[in-house]
Amino acid sequence: MTNSVKVLDATGLLCPLPVLRARKALRAVSPGEIIEIWVTDPAAPADFRAFCHEAGHTLIQIDVAGEGNRIRIKKRSRQGDRR
Repeated sequence: MTNSVKVLDATGLLCPLPVLRARKALRAVSPGEIIEIWVTDPAAPADFRAFCHEAGHTLIQIDVAGEGNRIRIKKRSRQGDRR
Protein backbone atom coordinates (compact mmCIF):
# COMPACT_ATOMS: atom_id res chain seq x y z
CA MET A 1 0.00 0.00 0.00
CA THR A 2 1.26 3.49 -0.79
CA ASN A 3 0.78 6.57 1.32
CA SER A 4 -0.66 8.63 -1.52
CA VAL A 5 -4.37 9.34 -1.69
CA LYS A 6 -6.07 9.41 -5.08
CA VAL A 7 -8.23 12.53 -5.33
CA LEU A 8 -11.33 12.54 -7.51
CA ASP A 9 -13.04 15.82 -8.37
CA ALA A 10 -16.76 15.13 -8.79
CA THR A 11 -17.88 18.70 -8.12
CA GLY A 12 -20.75 19.81 -10.29
CA LEU A 13 -21.89 16.23 -10.92
CA LEU A 14 -25.26 14.93 -9.76
CA CYS A 15 -26.35 11.48 -8.62
CA PRO A 16 -25.38 8.85 -9.64
CA LEU A 17 -22.24 10.19 -11.36
CA PRO A 18 -20.09 10.84 -8.24
CA VAL A 19 -20.60 7.27 -7.02
CA LEU A 20 -20.03 5.80 -10.49
CA ARG A 21 -16.78 7.75 -10.86
CA ALA A 22 -15.68 6.67 -7.37
CA ARG A 23 -16.42 3.03 -8.19
CA LYS A 24 -14.21 3.31 -11.28
CA ALA A 25 -11.44 5.02 -9.27
CA LEU A 26 -11.57 2.29 -6.62
CA ARG A 27 -10.89 -0.34 -9.30
CA ALA A 28 -7.61 1.44 -10.09
CA VAL A 29 -6.22 1.39 -6.51
CA SER A 30 -4.93 -1.45 -4.37
CA PRO A 31 -6.94 -2.94 -1.49
CA GLY A 32 -6.57 -0.85 1.65
CA GLU A 33 -5.79 2.35 -0.24
CA ILE A 34 -7.83 5.51 0.23
CA ILE A 35 -9.56 7.69 -2.32
CA GLU A 36 -10.86 11.18 -1.64
CA ILE A 37 -13.86 12.48 -3.56
CA TRP A 38 -14.86 16.14 -3.73
CA VAL A 39 -18.60 16.57 -4.35
CA THR A 40 -21.19 19.35 -4.45
CA ASP A 41 -24.32 17.21 -4.87
CA PRO A 42 -26.26 17.51 -1.57
CA ALA A 43 -27.36 13.87 -1.91
CA ALA A 44 -23.78 12.57 -2.21
CA PRO A 45 -23.13 11.86 1.50
CA ALA A 46 -26.15 9.56 1.71
CA ASP A 47 -25.29 8.00 -1.66
CA PHE A 48 -21.73 7.22 -0.52
CA ARG A 49 -22.91 5.78 2.80
CA ALA A 50 -25.16 3.37 0.90
CA PHE A 51 -22.47 2.60 -1.69
CA CYS A 52 -19.86 1.74 0.95
CA HIS A 53 -22.33 -0.37 2.89
CA GLU A 54 -23.28 -2.37 -0.20
CA ALA A 55 -19.77 -2.69 -1.69
CA GLY A 56 -17.95 -3.40 1.57
CA HIS A 57 -15.64 -0.39 1.45
CA THR A 58 -14.95 1.67 4.58
CA LEU A 59 -16.38 5.17 4.67
CA ILE A 60 -13.67 6.95 6.63
CA GLN A 61 -14.93 10.51 6.71
CA ILE A 62 -17.35 13.03 5.28
CA ASP A 63 -16.38 16.66 5.81
CA VAL A 64 -18.02 19.88 4.74
CA ALA A 65 -15.58 21.54 2.36
CA GLY A 66 -16.43 24.84 0.77
CA GLU A 67 -19.79 24.51 -0.96
CA GLY A 68 -19.72 20.72 -0.91
CA ASN A 69 -18.21 17.74 0.83
CA ARG A 70 -14.94 15.83 0.94
CA ILE A 71 -15.53 12.08 1.22
CA ARG A 72 -12.76 9.61 2.07
CA ILE A 73 -13.19 5.90 1.32
CA LYS A 74 -10.85 3.00 2.03
CA LYS A 75 -11.01 0.19 -0.51
CA ARG A 76 -11.94 -3.12 1.09
CA SER A 77 -9.01 -5.38 1.88
CA ARG A 78 -9.74 -8.26 -0.48
CA GLN A 79 -12.21 -9.01 -3.23
CA GLY A 80 -14.20 -11.37 -1.00
CA ASP A 81 -13.82 -9.24 2.14
CA ARG A 82 -17.05 -7.28 2.64
CA ARG A 83 -15.75 -5.27 5.65
